[in-house]
Amino acid sequence: MKTLEEDELCFPQLLNSSCRKTMRPHFESMLIYILLFSISLLTVTLNLLVIISIFHFKQLQTPTNLLLLSLAVSDFFVGLIMSFHTVLIGGCWFLGDLMCTVFQYLGFIVTSASVGTMVLISADRYVAICDPLHYPTKVTQKTVTICVCLCWICSAFCHTLMLKDNLEQPGRYNSCSGECVIVINYIAGLVDLFLSFIGPVTVIIVLYMRVFVVAVTQARAMRSHIAAVTLQYSVRVTANKSEMKAARTLGVVVVVFLLCVCPYFGDALTGQDTLHIVFLFYFNSCLNPMIYAFFYPWFRKSIKLIVTLKILQPGSCDTNML
Repeated sequence: MKTLEEDELCFPQLLNSSCRKTMRPHFESMLIYILLFSISLLTVTLNLLVIISIFHFKQLQTPTNLLLLSLAVSDFFVGLIMSFHTVLIGGCWFLGDLMCTVFQYLGFIVTSASVGTMVLISADRYVAICDPLHYPTKVTQKTVTICVCLCWICSAFCHTLMLKDNLEQPGRYNSCSGECVIVINYIAGLVDLFLSFIGPVTVIIVLYMRVFVVAVTQARAMRSHIAAVTLQYSVRVTANKSEMKAARTLGVVVVVFLLCVCPYFGDALTGQDTLHIVFLFYFNSCLNPMIYAFFYPWFRKSIKLIVTLKILQPGSCDTNML
């Protein structure tokens, strides 16, 4: 029969080197497991629907939607990583040092790529609203694809350098068996904080403040000249309204992102790591496709076509989605 002390160890057979479990009431532990698993499953499913929608339907493969695709890919991986996080709820990591390093490494890359994609989304809306005449020539599918690829490559490259020691010798900073720790030196941590949080968030806020000012100015101009509307002007206003609607929708995505991410990085600055803040950070990846479903009719339509398996029919990729 195990002693009470052995029950509190991650690896009872390693009495001298095993970490201790995080002791919680059984009901609380089960509630956390169920909640985290449910969010993880929902995040993976919803973002997979976004990925399939944009990949399959040709009409949805616009520059802006390619940015949403990149965000959905990062959110999809966040959902997968979240499922691994359930292992750490009890305070013990049972998957080995290598998997611990891979888990943490992918988390850094996905998080950074997600933040970078948000910056690109803000830049896309900035050009669309503030320089609409040059938007079709400045923001093309090729340009967006290159920017997205560079975003992911830079994220992987920077975090490979920052986590070099951890990647070369997984588990080198663990103090006991069952621990999953990644250590970044002070300078690298400051660089990562600036590149992954302070810099991008500053750019996002500045760009969207500019978009907001221009949007208000355009709205006032349209109201003051409504009596002099011509057919040509009407067409231009309709197109501009479409861009404004996209800006509002993506603005909601950006605001929700900031509300979820800022507390997480705020805790990082103070050296804390509270479970509910981590949940909030992960939950953002589940909220994005919900926002699309609420604001974008094409996403609701694509979900219906995917669930009913109509996308398997010949020529379904050419379906009118708008």
